[in-house]
Amino acid sequence: MNLRFSFGALALAAALATTAPALADGASSGTFDLDIRGFRAGVLQFSGTTSGSSYAVAGKLESTGLAAAIRKIRYDAKSSGRVSSGQWSPARYEEQADTGKRQSQSRMEYSGGVPAEMIKESREGRPNFVDPATQGGTVDPLTALYATLHDVQVGQACDLKLVMFDGARRSQITLSSAEQDGETITCAGEYRRLAGFSDKEMAEKQRFPFRLTYGAAEGDMVRVVSVTMDSLYGRASLTRR
Repeated sequence: MNLRFSFGALALAAALATTAPALADGASSGTFDLDIRGFRAGVLQFSGTTSGSSYAVAGKLESTGLAAAIRKIRYDAKSSGRVSSGQWSPARYEEQADTGKRQSQSRMEYSGGVPAEMIKESREGRPNFVDPATQGGTVDPLTALYATLHDVQVGQACDLKLVMFDGARRSQITLSSAEQDGETITCAGEYRRLAGFSDKEMAEKQRFPFRLTYGAAEGDMVRVVSVTMDSLYGRASLTRR
């Protein structure tokens, strides 16, 4: 099972934040438990700060419980860039991965919003190859995760459209249709595979509907408390501690 920050299992991929709100100065962080079929599979943590139009975020995802007993998996990532007028523009993304079978490092640096310098296993020449030079305006996996899970103002909840490029695959995530019940706001979400996936993966499933729920935070802010969906591995959820 691939537990990347793009979180294919939970439809948390992203990027072209044309409708994403700009962050207020400050910090946003969270720790989430990942459950699949009712069993604890991992823990996701992130911590980000924003100052003016600059942002920086660090995140970690690792297997726990029975999943860790079968195979220890861990991803550590850092990303930084700018967010202005509702558009996220990463400058640098770094990832270290340990899948239990091998260790690897990835890096993307951006020039004019385009992934220009990369350290990653090349997919050039393979079927469904996506040329990084064509991926201007996309964001990296951790920026996508942060844009989806960070605290927002009540009026900005469920208003997101993102396109993510992880160096090999292009995906899209949307949040819409806010439903408020007291201090709880629920969004209809969808993760969609776009390009770079194998023919088998595209035939298997392209659209992953999910539900994202906000709870009250300080002042007029709300924060994500849970995400649920039917993944390829069964019912999956992220729950804030």
